[in-house]
Amino acid sequence: MQFDEIKAMEQQYVMQTYGRSDIALVRGEGATLIDSEGRRYIDMGSGIGVNSLGYGHPQLTQAICEQAQQLMHCSNLYYSEPMVQVARHLVEASGLSRVFFANSGAEANEAMIKTARKYSSDRYGAQRCQILTLKQSFHGRTMTTLMATGQEKFHQYFYPFPQGFSYVTPGDIDEFYEQADAHVCAVILEMIQGEGGVLPLDKAYAQAVCAYCKEHDILVCVDEVQTGIGRTGTLFCYEQYGITPDIVSLAKGLGGGVPIGAILCGAKCADTLQPGQHGSTFGGNLLACRAAQCVLSIVDQPSFLQSVKEKGDRIREQLTAADLSAIRDIRGLGLMLGIGVEKEKRAGYVQKLQEMGVIVLTAGTDTIRLLPPLVITNEEIDQALACMKEVLK
Repeated sequence: MQFDEIKAMEQQYVMQTYGRSDIALVRGEGATLIDSEGRRYIDMGSGIGVNSLGYGHPQLTQAICEQAQQLMHCSNLYYSEPMVQVARHLVEASGLSRVFFANSGAEANEAMIKTARKYSSDRYGAQRCQILTLKQSFHGRTMTTLMATGQEKFHQYFYPFPQGFSYVTPGDIDEFYEQADAHVCAVILEMIQGEGGVLPLDKAYAQAVCAYCKEHDILVCVDEVQTGIGRTGTLFCYEQYGITPDIVSLAKGLGGGVPIGAILCGAKCADTLQPGQHGSTFGGNLLACRAAQCVLSIVDQPSFLQSVKEKGDRIREQLTAADLSAIRDIRGLGLMLGIGVEKEKRAGYVQKLQEMGVIVLTAGTDTIRLLPPLVITNEEIDQALACMKEVLK
């Protein structure tokens, strides 16, 4: 189909909930995408941080094809090897205790919230249910994760919202101490606020929050939906902050393009959810877990993670050395970077880059967000940066 046909059918048959770019993508190679008209784009967004191994990765495609020929789904009424293999890898890599599988980041965060509230209810009663999250955070599109999101613009239209959330300013430890009263059961942190503008959390603040929570038996929940699975140069971003969470949520890059979500629980709450108290029809799906098994086997290697750090440094150093007048600052870790620009000009920059064959994302109000596939080559990086230097000069 030609692009005009695809666009017309989308407008006729699909609910208009997205602001789509005027391209239809049909295939990819490495970190390069090809549209329906044959145009090529260096992808600096990887499907919003999902396609961690890029496109057409031979090991991933082989694993998916093999599993599709064997068994794609059997439900959680039965055991399956791909599920337990992924669970073991995540547990051994994190030092936490057990995994619950879901299908997306929002579902993983829902499971994290339910686990935290059940843990506190079991020990302290139903009134200890309040959860603190950070202003400018983003935790999903379900009713509960929307309310967990610390951005007022999301708290519209869908009333009544679930209650039990309060928001604190990142970096303000005194405000956190004031809010963390006897009704609080958990705090949810993003080590880098992705949707909020690629805003890294201050390390000293994160450590102070975790120390207070440990002292008061408040669960530390870390949302690694966007930062996890090697994105920042370590398998989990929290490793770079010197903290140990009680619960970690994962999704996006874990399946390399196949939908999957998960939470990891430490020993304190590993047995909190009992049979019948939570579930997911597709959670632990064999196809998704086989993909995740492949992704982890590649990403969770010291040399691979080091390459992610080096590629991130390459981008940051070249953009900094170019001394581009449009760039206000560069934030982030590894291959999760935010470029601060003038708010009114950002849309024009993004459009011009797309016309030149580079796909980028946005975040917050004034940030160009870069989340390229972790396998992007230096040559692809340099080609993308040449276009960015031209546009942002």
